[in-house]
Amino acid sequence: MMTSTPTVQSLDFLQVYLITDCMRIGKSRFLDAVEEALQGGVRSLQLREKNLNPKDLLALAHEVKPLVQRYEAKLFINDRADIAVMAGADGVHLTEASVQASDIKNNFPDLIVGVSTHSLEGARLAETQGADFITFSPIYETPSKTSYGPPQGLDPLRQVTQSVRLPVLALGGINLHRVPECLEHGAFGVAVISDIWDSTDIKQHSSEYTQNFGGNSL
Repeated sequence: MMTSTPTVQSLDFLQVYLITDCMRIGKSRFLDAVEEALQGGVRSLQLREKNLNPKDLLALAHEVKPLVQRYEAKLFINDRADIAVMAGADGVHLTEASVQASDIKNNFPDLIVGVSTHSLEGARLAETQGADFITFSPIYETPSKTSYGPPQGLDPLRQVTQSVRLPVLALGGINLHRVPECLEHGAFGVAVISDIWDSTDIKQHSSEYTQNFGGNSL
C-alpha cells in the first residue's frame, strides 16, 4: 500500500531543521543538548554522525528516538534508510551521491525523504526523483561546506525556491539574523548546525529560531 506524499503544510516541523554534530557538542552532553533544543521548539532533528559505524549510529538513534517522541518531533537519519527503519525514525536524509529518493520511496514508503542539493539542476532532479524536501547549500560562507565550493548566495536560493514545488531549507552559515532574508528569498525554513549547538543557551536560542515561524517565546 502506497502512502501519500506529505503536503507542504504538513511539513511545518521542518522549518527549523537541526543537524547533529557530536564532535562539536561532546558525547557526554549530547542527549542533554538535544533535549534542550527540543524544549526550545525544534521539531526536526537529523542524526548526521558520519564518524560512527552503523552499529553505533543505530544505538545512538535508539537513545535519541524517545526524546524526539516526547516532544512530538521528527527524527531523520543521514543517508541510511535501513537504520532509519530499524530505529523507528521518521525519515532519511540523502546526499546527491546517495541512492535515489524514488528507491527509498519504493522500499520504505513511510519514510519522509530529504535530499541535500547544491545546484538548481540538483534541486530539480531531487524533485523529479520523489524527494519530500531538500536542503540547498551553502548559502553563506561556512567551514563545514567548503568542499561544495564558494557560497551560493541568496539569489540562487530564490531561483531554486521558484523552480521546485518542494520545501527548500537554506543551509550553510545560517545564524539567527540571517533567517528573515532566507525566508524573504523563498526558503521554507532553515537547516542549522553550529549556531544552535555553539550557543550558550541552546533552549533559548532554539526558541528564538522557532519564533520566526510563529513558535512561542520562552
